[in-house]
Amino acid sequence: MICRDRYMNLLFDLIDKPFVKVINGLRRSGKSVILKMLRDELLKRGVPRENITYLNFESFENIELVDAQKLYAYVQRKVIHKQRHYILLDEVQEVRSWEKAVNSFLVDFEADVYITGSNSRLLSSELSTYLTGRYVEIHVQTLSFSEYLLFKKAWTHTDAIDTYKEFDQFLRLGGFPVLHTSEYSQELAYKVVYDIYSSAILRDTVQRHNIRDVELLERVVKYVFDNVGNTFSAKNVADYFKSQFRKVDINTVYNYLNALEHAFIIYRISRYDVKGKEVLKTNEKYFTGDPALLYSVMGFQQRMISGILENVVLLELIRRGYRVFVGKIGDKEIDFIAEKSPDKVYVQVAWKITEQSVIDREFSPLLQIRDNYPKYVVSMDETWQTSLEGVHHKHIADFLLLHDF
Repeated sequence: MICRDRYMNLLFDLIDKPFVKVINGLRRSGKSVILKMLRDELLKRGVPRENITYLNFESFENIELVDAQKLYAYVQRKVIHKQRHYILLDEVQEVRSWEKAVNSFLVDFEADVYITGSNSRLLSSELSTYLTGRYVEIHVQTLSFSEYLLFKKAWTHTDAIDTYKEFDQFLRLGGFPVLHTSEYSQELAYKVVYDIYSSAILRDTVQRHNIRDVELLERVVKYVFDNVGNTFSAKNVADYFKSQFRKVDINTVYNYLNALEHAFIIYRISRYDVKGKEVLKTNEKYFTGDPALLYSVMGFQQRMISGILENVVLLELIRRGYRVFVGKIGDKEIDFIAEKSPDKVYVQVAWKITEQSVIDREFSPLLQIRDNYPKYVVSMDETWQTSLEGVHHKHIADFLLLHDF
C-alpha cells in the first residue's frame, strides 16, 4: 500500500479531536485503504487492538450489523469502561439509521469515531441533523499525478521515470488506485472502471435518490461527459432532449445533476465575473470525478482532449483545497480561478499552443488581470514553455507536480 500523505496527515492531526471524522469520495477512490492505514497508525501509537473497532459494511461478514440498534449493541460489548475506544466504520451509509448510532457513540462512550461514505448528500444531511458542529469532512479523490508516479515507481521498482510519457499514460488510464497496482490493458482498465461507474450509479445515485428512469439518468450522464469543459445549463440539457423528440422537465434534469454531484460522479463549477466580482448563476461547467469514468462510458476520444486536460487540472486544484470557479472577464474566459485564503491562482488550460491566435486566446485574459497572484498557462507543449509578462507557461505534468502554485 502507498501512503497518501495529504489525507493521512489530515487524519493524523485529527486523532482524538472531539469531532466525527467523515471521509467521503467516489467509490474505489481509496477511502477503505486510508481507513486501514489509520488503524495501523493507531496500533503504532500504542492503542491496544481491543480498543479499536473496524467494520466494513460492504463485507458480508457484517451483514447482521446493518441496523443502528444492532451496531450499537455490538460496539457497546467491545467498549471497555472509561477507556478511549476508536470506532472506524467503512461505507457507513449501508447501515439503516447509522447517524443515530454514531451520535450515541459520542454521547455514551469515550469514543473517537471515523466513518467513510460514497454519497455526500446522505452523509451531510444526516450529520447536520444529529451532529451539528461536531464533524469534519475529508474529501478523498482518485490518485493525483504525483501519487500515480509513486504507484508506478513501487510497481516497477525503479526511479527512472519519463514524466511526460507517464503523464500520457495517466491521462489515458485515470486515477483509480486499482488500475495502478498491476498491469492492465486499456480495454480491461475501462471495463474495470465501468463496473465502478455502474455501482456508483446504482447504489449512490439511483437507490439513494429513488430515481425511477435510469435510462434517462444515463443519457444525462452521457450529455455531461460529452460536454466536459463546456459551459451549459440544465435548460440546455432539457432542450437537447427536446430536439431528440423526448420531453424532459427541467427540474428533473436539475435533480439528476444534483444526484450525480452528490455521488461524486460529476463536479459543478460556477462562473465568476472578475470585473463585477460576483458569482454568476447561469451556464456552469461540469467535470467528471475521474477521466476514466468518461472513457468507460464514451471511450477515449482525441476530440475531447482539451476538456479532459481541464478536468485533470480541476481535480488537482480541488485536491489541494482550493475553491474553484470558471472566470469571466469581458467576453473572454479564464478556465479556472482558484481561491484558498489568502492565496489565489489563475489557470488557463490548452492542448497545444502552436499558433499566434492560440497564444493570444490563452494569454490575453490573464494579462488583463493586474493583481499579483500567480498566473499559469498549461499545455502539452514539451519545447516552448516561455513565460510572457509574468504569466508562466508550463507543461501540464510539471504544473501538477509543483509543490506550491
